Amino acid sequence: MRRREFISLVGSAAAWPLSAYAQQSKLPVVGYLHAAAAEPYALMMSAFRNGLKEAGYVEGQNVVIKSRWAEGQIERLPALAAELVRDEVTVMATGGGESSAIAAKRATSTIPIVFVTGSDPVQSHLVDSLNRPGGNLTGITFFTIKLGPKRLGLLGELVPKANAVALLVDAKNAGGGAGQEEVENATGPAGPKLKVLKASNAHEIDQAFSAMVQMRPDALLVVSSPLFTNSRHQIVTLANHHRIPAIYPLREYVLAGGLVSYGASIADAYRQSGVYTGRILQGAKPRDLPIQQPTKFELLLNLKAAKSSSIEIPDALLARADEVIE
Repeated sequence: MRRREFISLVGSAAAWPLSAYAQQSKLPVVGYLHAAAAEPYALMMSAFRNGLKEAGYVEGQNVVIKSRWAEGQIERLPALAAELVRDEVTVMATGGGESSAIAAKRATSTIPIVFVTGSDPVQSHLVDSLNRPGGNLTGITFFTIKLGPKRLGLLGELVPKANAVALLVDAKNAGGGAGQEEVENATGPAGPKLKVLKASNAHEIDQAFSAMVQMRPDALLVVSSPLFTNSRHQIVTLANHHRIPAIYPLREYVLAGGLVSYGASIADAYRQSGVYTGRILQGAKPRDLPIQQPTKFELLLNLKAAKSSSIEIPDALLARADEVIE
């Protein structure tokens, strides 16, 4: 090979990564902000990417995703949101409840934001209304916080003579207090006595269950929280070990071995947020995209968990279940 040809070949090879990098840097960037850790939310993130794909965007091909995970430390969210703003992302998507969305909203009034939350985004002042969000935010709510009274009623069917129900609440999650209030308001004078236990990390979850053992409640209701979803295996293991009949906000708990869950599909909520993010990348404005709400709620039962805790599930409850795990 002639020297000139060799130099030309080497020069082309060296320039290729720079060219590829330049091309990559021109792609739109989705800044992803989440309150929890990445690993327990892998399936949800896969659903988010599937939603982006439905809208015509594939990571690494025509869009870049920059993810920031708070690892359950809610206090880190404002700094992580500010970091994404400094990176001048094209659109910001948030997950893990309203704490992430609030941090994103406070960080920017110009970058479009697509959130996923289990609470009411109007009550938490994220948007003006469900049909006309206004401002730079839109998103998906699966209203899991609002379903606390329904879950309490299902516990009543599962444990008819329950006099005391423990309520596990995330002390740091913005929606935790609202979830607690929803259940307390639904408990009349003739209803079971609620025993509220709060936790904001894995160690405090262990402490909460130690307190439960002393309290000896008849059942447990877990209020929806990114921390609790993140720690679902720990919570389910402790509830099963102490043979406390428990109802959970998401199917993921039952798939992890939990007794019963009632709620909308969180995976579908993340998929829809991916679709909305893609639509904004195409030019849509958040204020023109109504807040998406669930149309189906599912009841899951785990017969193996029931058997290990010597709990007999009523036939009427079994007949209404959308899915029964044996």
